[in-house]
Amino acid sequence: MTEITALLRPNVLRMKPYSSARDEFSGMALVYLDANENPYPMEFSRYPDPSHTALRDKIALMKGLHPSQIFTGNGSDEAIDILIRLFCEPGCDNLLTIAPSYGMYAVAADVNNVECRRVMLRPSDFDFTADSLLMAADGRSKLIFLCSPNNPTGNMLCRTEIVSLLDRFEGITVVDEAYLDFAAAPSCAELIDKYPRLVVLQTLSKAWGAAGIRLGMAFANPVAIAAMQKIKYSYNLNSSTLEIALERLDREEDMRRQVEEICAERARLAEGLEQLPTVVKVYPSDANFLLVKVRDANATYEALLREGIVVRNRHGLDLCDNCLRITVGVPRENDLLIDAMRKGTSNTISV
Repeated sequence: MTEITALLRPNVLRMKPYSSARDEFSGMALVYLDANENPYPMEFSRYPDPSHTALRDKIALMKGLHPSQIFTGNGSDEAIDILIRLFCEPGCDNLLTIAPSYGMYAVAADVNNVECRRVMLRPSDFDFTADSLLMAADGRSKLIFLCSPNNPTGNMLCRTEIVSLLDRFEGITVVDEAYLDFAAAPSCAELIDKYPRLVVLQTLSKAWGAAGIRLGMAFANPVAIAAMQKIKYSYNLNSSTLEIALERLDREEDMRRQVEEICAERARLAEGLEQLPTVVKVYPSDANFLLVKVRDANATYEALLREGIVVRNRHGLDLCDNCLRITVGVPRENDLLIDAMRKGTSNTISV
């Protein structure tokens, strides 16, 4: 089985990481004169812990992992960018992803001058096969990104096909589980010990209700995590993010209750939308949003804007013609959406 170190870019293996003052000392001291900080006592006058030790310890306890298997960064986007920079030679290597899916994979690839090969999902069920991705891969394919539940389609990807990829693909397979808390499915993180070339992404931005602090997590074997730590910015998480994340993770019971309510509203919203003449299809969802095919996505989107309601127009994406992505709101917001779409149907939306 291919070792992680053999997949890393040679320059990453050779490089000596930057060592900040707080990397060289941890713990408590009487006087800090090492980091050129303002010595007067003010909030945020000190640098944060660059290793995020307390946060990673807490996440490890919650996830049944070891802290050495956890990377914490500025949203999942930082982890995506770092993984590309770790494993892909600019102008030479490529990565693969499914389509439609989260657009940041392709954007991060473009920024790093790495080819992004997109493999279409099956139109019938928005799922994939390992064979379809492996057929698109070659000797320069270093990463595969899979979003499950997928954005914008909302569905869980087939676990059997993911495992087939892990068994057969010699590069790094990344499973992005940003929406997993809304699905009745286990995390692929439980496979990390068996598959050293697996990376799992999660976030506090969705179910945990902490999008504003930008806290993303990557779970992988310690060699991969150590490489990610090696090239991240020294203080990639600020003190406020670390403090709020620790506090938010103490409220798991509240999170689970809200997820239960969102999932109940998801079913109610889907049922209400299906009754509207302008709605062609509401696709099944394992996330906190619905992909909804309407007769005229552009007209429906503009009609909703006039009512002060913003949804995501996905018309023009692969397999998403005339589709809107609608986040599940609280009951009052969902009722307003349905009423506005019904009003738009009778006034300006062609049926």
